[in-house]
Amino acid sequence: MNERRFFVKNVEETTVVSGEEFRHAVSVLRIGKGDEVVLCDNTRTEYPGTVLAVDKASFTVRVNGKRENEKEATADVTLLCGYLKGDKTEYSVQKAVELGARRIIVFRSEHCAAYMNENKLARLNKVSVEAAKQCGRSIAPQVEYFGDFAAALAATDAKNKLFACEFATETTFDLHALRGSTAVVIGPEGGFSEKEARLAAAAGYATISLGKRILRADTAAVTMLSVVMWELGELQ
Repeated sequence: MNERRFFVKNVEETTVVSGEEFRHAVSVLRIGKGDEVVLCDNTRTEYPGTVLAVDKASFTVRVNGKRENEKEATADVTLLCGYLKGDKTEYSVQKAVELGARRIIVFRSEHCAAYMNENKLARLNKVSVEAAKQCGRSIAPQVEYFGDFAAALAATDAKNKLFACEFATETTFDLHALRGSTAVVIGPEGGFSEKEARLAAAAGYATISLGKRILRADTAAVTMLSVVMWELGELQ
């Protein structure tokens, strides 16, 4: 049975869990006094504990110890993806968390056909938390949004910067030699413009071809992250 995990800002010897995590605990998981849970504070440390009491707006946990989470990736990988229509960005975020991405950046670019707002960004962060719980992580990556593509490109100082481009004729980076922190850029449904490809090159991003077939944006995100995580030893 999967451990019941809850994300809180601070973990103390006796920790009160409220808000969205409380509502999920009582309405979905039916948490009760005496149940064993795990608290996470978005670090590599997690805290097993026992529920002491449940009231109308919160439940209280006695922390029984701490341990290092073994499911977190060693590799520091960032996904940068164009904002997609419908729930496709949610899918990309969910799979990025499952694959071990440490950071997720969603951006607007020339060919984006969807628009971000506060509620949508909050929803993406909720998806991140849910995915982290499901796959046993102790860190739920914060989903960030950039309305400016150039600013998104500059938001990471990763050692390796990879730009997946549907009109690329070749790959200019040896993925088999991949080592160290890595950022992966995936475009929106309409792909990137030539101007954006030049911006990425100027920002130090190597061009990556995804083969002969044009992939859907959400498929491309999962594909690239899977390849990167394999080469970095996270899926072996």
